[in-house]
Amino acid sequence: MAMKLDNVVPFGRALDEYRQMFCLSGSDLDSGIIGVGDGPASFNAEMFRQGRRVVSVDPLYCFSAAEIARRFDAVVDDIIAQVKATPEDWVWTYHGSPEQLKLNRIRALQFFASDFEAGKSEGRYVLGELPSLAFGDGSFQLALCSHFLFLYSAHFSYDFHRASVLEMLRIASEVRIFPLLTLMRERSPHLEPLIGELESRGFVASVEKVGYELQRGGDEMLRIRRSA
Repeated sequence: MAMKLDNVVPFGRALDEYRQMFCLSGSDLDSGIIGVGDGPASFNAEMFRQGRRVVSVDPLYCFSAAEIARRFDAVVDDIIAQVKATPEDWVWTYHGSPEQLKLNRIRALQFFASDFEAGKSEGRYVLGELPSLAFGDGSFQLALCSHFLFLYSAHFSYDFHRASVLEMLRIASEVRIFPLLTLMRERSPHLEPLIGELESRGFVASVEKVGYELQRGGDEMLRIRRSA
């Protein structure tokens, strides 16, 4: 067993992780991006520091930065303990160790927290959740979903995944989702049926290797585009 979680946990990733998880090029980073389910990622804050704009949407944003930090503090030690208890399930080429993973998550949270209140007032952090997002059709070039869809397949049904992906495709020209494994390190049972349904609707869906791996075997993303 790799990981047992009762709910979606407030863990966030950094810009460099997003680059690798989603194979983001320079032109991708300069495009209109929405991060769906970003939680306390520092991706938005780091992009803003570089003069780029990202919109992040998450139900967690109903809370203050301090409340989000307390939610993180309540779960982080248990998660790291589970990671340490299953050493064969993890790859440490990026983070180095469970202790460093914890430090990296804390840094991401701190960077997020320092930016959150100002970013929320500027419309960069928006309260919302799948499968219904309050944005117009084609509002973005690229929608990214990190560590939510597929990972929590035991918590959310196939119908939820289908509705969520179609909603992201409504507001963005391209969708990328990472990882494709569940918390139990198994490929999500929703993945293949969803690819088949998307292709039947005229979308182009591909599973692509990426340069990031933490869950052993979790080094693939799903890319979905409208057919030419």
